[in-house]
Amino acid sequence: MFDVQQKPTGTAYTTSVAFLVVAFIFIPAILLVSRPLGYVSVVLAAVCGAVCVALAWVNWRKSSQISITSIADRKAAAK
Repeated sequence: MFDVQQKPTGTAYTTSVAFLVVAFIFIPAILLVSRPLGYVSVVLAAVCGAVCVALAWVNWRKSSQISITSIADRKAAAK
């Protein structure tokens, strides 16, 4: 029923989504609540958001390569 070589990819994108939520929801919310006193906190928030987006992109690329490889292996085995 299950192929031994298949890897579960159902939760592979959870980390990417978590990084994006932090970048686009939590960081702006913290800025609004804390009422930044200068450009330092705005720049720090922008940098943290950019790092979170970059980490989400890297994690998504890694996860998509794993799932695409498993699909390609399955098609090659079927031939």
